[in-house]
Amino acid sequence: MKNKNIFQLIHATEIINNSNIVYFMKRFPHKIGVTPVLVLAELKNSGAQKQTVLADKIGCTPGAMTNISNKLVKAGYAVRKYNDDDRRHVLLDITEEGLMVFKEAQEFGREFQTELFDALTDEEIEQYVNIQDKLLTAAIKRNEK
Repeated sequence: MKNKNIFQLIHATEIINNSNIVYFMKRFPHKIGVTPVLVLAELKNSGAQKQTVLADKIGCTPGAMTNISNKLVKAGYAVRKYNDDDRRHVLLDITEEGLMVFKEAQEFGREFQTELFDALTDEEIEQYVNIQDKLLTAAIKRNEK
């Protein structure tokens, strides 16, 4: 019975996550996806980085990161910084416009997630937070191995 319930939970989680991504993509006024927003977040939090490092942190291929970087640069949300001593050393950095878009994405995400969680009671939210904390701890321990 436990495996059946876990499968149902995994399936429901995937449907909710996909639904949230579709909701974001259709309604966010800046036509960038969730992964480019994650890249902007990483650049905001950790500063300029090589695309290969970003790809590893975000969990995408270097080729996908090249496409994401190209779109962010073309939109004016990021810039490439070149090292005059070594032209192979290129960093991607967030622009002021990119910071603005990232902040909008954060606010937009908070609003639609709050709307989603309004379906739960305070007690259910507390239980859900406790469950998420346990899962996060387990994921961190698993990733440390």
